[in-house]
Amino acid sequence: QVQLVESGGGLVQAGDSLRLSCAASGRTFSSITMGWFRQAPGKDREFVALISWNGAYIYYTDSVKGRFTISRDTAKNTLYLQMNSLKPEDTAVYYCAASKKLSSVENTYDNWGQGTQVTVSS
Repeated sequence: QVQLVESGGGLVQAGDSLRLSCAASGRTFSSITMGWFRQAPGKDREFVALISWNGAYIYYTDSVKGRFTISRDTAKNTLYLQMNSLKPEDTAVYYCAASKKLSSVENTYDNWGQGTQVTVSS
């Protein structure tokens, strides 16, 4: 089991940047895939980005490519999502999640954080 706690959300203007963090507890952090998902009001939760256990494989959904960067610091047991050039359509609750599989499919993720709100005003 991995316990996950997100932080770093907030209210920003379009074009601004934010960095989300996800602190993980548990000895398995260094050996699992980590992902970011988001859920906008009235919409289903969607995949945003993932990073493999060793950082060698990274994958983004098309809408954030070139703007978001996922990274992990194994020494600190922390996952990050650097979000640049934010748009109003990025407004959502952002969740970090852990999976034993290298997958962007939501139901392959076993552990989830509580979420952090990101609001981008136009």
